[in-house]
Amino acid sequence: MPRLSFILESSLNVEDTERSAAFYARVFGFERLHTDHHMIAVGVPGEQVLLLFRNGAMAQSVPAPGGGFIPPHDARGQTHLCFAIPFAEVDAWERHLADQGIEIESRVHWPAGGTSLYFRDPDGHSLEVATPGLWPNR
Repeated sequence: MPRLSFILESSLNVEDTERSAAFYARVFGFERLHTDHHMIAVGVPGEQVLLLFRNGAMAQSVPAPGGGFIPPHDARGQTHLCFAIPFAEVDAWERHLADQGIEIESRVHWPAGGTSLYFRDPDGHSLEVATPGLWPNR
């Protein structure tokens, strides 16, 4: 089996890319890496990227800057992303979300010892911050 390193990109489809980029900057501190008429890319710690695609922008193939094309991939509805946090940061995240006026939808204590906080972004996507102890490999 060829080796993988990690997930490099994740994406969400959003109504307003500027509004979403501002939300992810304010709540997570993610910095903008790239902007075009299809999307805004923001940097996630650990050399990862979150792509915020404008709804419908990727329903058709799009020419790639270096040649070739990016195949269509368009999603609708509420999706989910989870961000890893250290054990000691759960209470700090709870306070931070409250300070940002973001309601915690659910707090889960997992059987293996992890804790998750669930909340929503401006498009209704389910976001989670979770400590170790959620999955056997983490």
